[in-house]
Amino acid sequence: MNWKIEEFADSALVTEEEITAPDSYNVILYNDDYTTKEFVVSLLMGIFNKPETEAVSLMETVHRRGSAVIGVYSFDIAQTLAAAAIQNARNNGFPLRCELEVA
Repeated sequence: MNWKIEEFADSALVTEEEITAPDSYNVILYNDDYTTKEFVVSLLMGIFNKPETEAVSLMETVHRRGSAVIGVYSFDIAQTLAAAAIQNARNNGFPLRCELEVA
């Protein structure tokens, strides 16, 4: 099979653009008086794929400090994970708060 390939020699078509990495976003989990520690640990393990020891450590940080960054992701991934965490919390009757901020 013969392919017809045109070469572009016109220098006007060649442009140099600086490619920048997309912004990273912190996913922040906030403490509340109703969401159980066990649920937070299971959420961190199930949605954010944290090992149990890291999930427990993050949960304790959120409990002691009031909030903690639980992960840094691109916007789409951060938004998806935060929405999944909130939806799971609501489905289980918890008022969990999870937000994004530019890293």
